[in-house]
Formats: sequence, structure tokens, C-alpha cells
Amino acid sequence: MNKAALHKYCLSLTAATYDVKWEVDGVYSVGGKMFAVAFADKEGRVQVSFKVDDDLFLQYTDRAGFIPAPYLARAKWVQVQDTRKVPAAELKSLLARSHALVAGKLTVKLRRALGLPA
Repeated sequence: MNKAALHKYCLSLTAATYDVKWEVDGVYSVGGKMFAVAFADKEGRVQVSFKVDDDLFLQYTDRAGFIPAPYLARAKWVQVQDTRKVPAAELKSLLARSHALVAGKLTVKLRRALGLPA
């Protein structure tokens, strides 16, 4: 998945927003909480970090191309080091799950206001 496709998909998720933080990272949020962070490295590879289910964290970090996300691993985030090496359908599923995990931690009132399941 290239950067444009990743951007388009993340913004297609309910109530998703985008901004740039730390001068280089594209940050996707729901209800003001990050669910994905993407950037292109010096070699042009698109890397993306996102939250995974706590019980799947070790499974993903043991997989080639996935590492614990810098600064966010303690919150069970992983980083895909090159989005071209993960099938687009799988990456979309992982991003949607991250969105759902983060949205699930929002207050019921905020979820309703954003059009998310309460």
C-alpha cells in the first residue's frame, strides 16, 4: 500500500482526522486520540504504526517486517517497516481494528457525537 492509498483508507474510517505532528509524521486520529502514524523514510518506504490487541502484540512483533512501535510499544502498538510488504487487505484490516480499539476507549457521549457505535 502506498502513502496515498493509506491516507485515503485511514480517512475513510468513521470520524477519522489527519494532521502532521513532529514535522514529518502523518497522524490519524479518532476523537482526538491517535490510531495510526505514518511516514516515509529516506529510502521512500512508507512505515506505519498502529495499535493492536494486547494478546496479539507479541505475535506481530515476532513477524518479519513488524517491530514494536518506537515510543508506543508499551501501549501495544506495532510498526510495519514497509507497507508494500503487507497485503493491502490485511493492512486495511489492521488499521480498522486499531481505529476500533482506540474509538472503544472514548466516552460513550463522544462516540455518539462522532457517529460511532456506543
